[in-house]
Amino acid sequence: MSKTWNKRTTAVHGGTRRSHYGEVSEAIFLTQGFVYDTAEAAEARFIEAGADEFIYARYGNPTVRMFEDRIAALEGAEDAFATASGMAAVSGALMAMLKAGDHVVAARALFGSCLYVLEDVLCRYGVEVTFVDGTDLAQWRDALRPDTRAVFFESVSNPTLEVVDIRGVSDLAHAVGAQVVVDNVFATPVYSDAIGQGADVVIYSATKHIDGQGRTLGGVILGRRDFIRQTVEPYMKHTGGSMSPFTAWVMLKGLETMALRVNAQTASALALAEALQGHDGLVRVLYPGHPSHADHALCMAQMGKGGTVVSLDLKGGQAAAFRFLNALQIAKISNNLGDAKSIITHPATTTHQRLPDDQKAQLGITPGLVRLSVGIEDTADLIADVKQALEVAAGR
Repeated sequence: MSKTWNKRTTAVHGGTRRSHYGEVSEAIFLTQGFVYDTAEAAEARFIEAGADEFIYARYGNPTVRMFEDRIAALEGAEDAFATASGMAAVSGALMAMLKAGDHVVAARALFGSCLYVLEDVLCRYGVEVTFVDGTDLAQWRDALRPDTRAVFFESVSNPTLEVVDIRGVSDLAHAVGAQVVVDNVFATPVYSDAIGQGADVVIYSATKHIDGQGRTLGGVILGRRDFIRQTVEPYMKHTGGSMSPFTAWVMLKGLETMALRVNAQTASALALAEALQGHDGLVRVLYPGHPSHADHALCMAQMGKGGTVVSLDLKGGQAAAFRFLNALQIAKISNNLGDAKSIITHPATTTHQRLPDDQKAQLGITPGLVRLSVGIEDTADLIADVKQALEVAAGR
């Protein structure tokens, strides 16, 4: 693979391994085990497997390895480990690197399952977690300690779309010897330069934009080779959170069209945000790619574009939000995002429903907030559909 390739070319060709048949599309190696010519060969492989030598599908597989190599090249990481889901990537990366007595600083604005891992699981095993406002560098600075082992945040928070300064947080964390772990799903690999901006570990739910067509669950952990192979791999292969070969093949196919989809979705998301500014049925329109967003300048510097998600806060609270959701004809009510189809959810009663009301209020997750993941449908159709649903929500 050429190191001079741009992202779109790498997403199509990076990491390809062809068998002696010379297939064009990547092969699916649907096998859980591998055969050795001799007992001596088996012994040697268990001592140290070569780059194209495999032992068991939970440890590695040729199709999975193609996906890992391709996404690593795309992200600018030395290596990657593919997991069964996005949350397997989050929990696996954190559990693999942390032990009892370690300290973690995390942004307060996180997906509900990420909060569960930090608040319940890690604390149960003796890891201390301090939460901060992710957009406030002073809070990060004050919370970091000499025993801080890691910091964790979503580069763009779910669902209020706050943008965290990756470089700023990384500089502070590295000054105390902490590793920077970034959940980068809203930025997507298309707009990401997280490693170049200081992140040590980057996590994606591949279920989202990488597959992008609602077919499979998957995740990936990216970082330095020694971290991936010496810290993450032993933990993941023994606890069973690895990606299946078929899923890896689907993800490889998804990577081929990801940039085309994501750029089209992002253009539509910006057009929608522009069309809805000042709408009398809305309290606010949240889209970091629009100049009205508080973190717009940082978003442009960090990502270059605003991403595929727009959040809308409706006047009239939950009742208005539900009327709006039920009136939509194109966007489908579902809690996923990053799909080719436009998908919408009400975070307060779905993805973040387990949070106490005061915590929702602190995070800006109001009863009227809806999160719209913009798909690849015609932009004018999407805007018209959202506007007619807002009329219904307002009782007009």
